[in-house]
Formats: sequence, C-alpha cells, structure tokens
Amino acid sequence: GVQPVESGGGSVEAGGSLTLSCTTSGIRKTAACWAWFRQVPGKEREGIVGIYTDDGATYYADSVAGRFTISSDNANDMVYLQMHDLKPEDTARYYCQRSASRADACAESWSVRQWYYNWGPGTQVTVAS
Repeated sequence: GVQPVESGGGSVEAGGSLTLSCTTSGIRKTAACWAWFRQVPGKEREGIVGIYTDDGATYYADSVAGRFTISSDNANDMVYLQMHDLKPEDTARYYCQRSASRADACAESWSVRQWYYNWGPGTQVTVAS
C-alpha cells in the first residue's frame, strides 16, 4: 500500500493555529475515507476527524469539534486539517490515513485505528501554554 505523508506540524502558543497537510502521492480518484489521528507517548492513537470524499460527510471527536476542520482536495488526493484555538492538550504527533471505502463503512470505522494500515511518519504539533 501507499504510505501517507503528513506535513505542517510545528510549535505554537496556546490559542494559535496550524494547518496540516497529507497526501498518499497516489493517483487515485476513487471515493475515499480520510482521517486524522493523534498520539501522545504512552497513550493510544486516537481518531479525531474524518471525511468521506464522495459526499463530503465529516466526523469530529468531541475534543476537537468546533476548533478543527478537515477538508479534501480530491483532484490532488490530498487532505488538510485546519486547527484553531490550539490548546496544550492538543500536543501530539498527528497522522493521517486513507481508505477506499463506501460511505457507510467510513461513517462506522473512520476513527478505528485497526481499520488502517501502512502508517506514515506523522508530524509533531506542540502547543505551549
């Protein structure tokens, strides 16, 4: 499989913003389920946002709803994560994933880590208080 490549991480102060990008460098124009996960040392990797490219349906974990926005550039097979009002607890390594799937499967499984494989290196986000 193709490994996702994340970029855009960095260090910001609380209340700041960052935009992460992700691509699989693939030339696949099929409908896909994209998701962003994050992980801090010693904790499970958690799914925070998802999007189904065919109908634009989006999914957000409570911890980021209202502050983070996921979007996709289907023509270029890329996905973005706009993060606003960042908090110290958002500090983590962020990973994206992509899965060709149906809409119902995406709705059910977008945040399930085991649904995906071939993880990329991620990108670090650090929020200072």
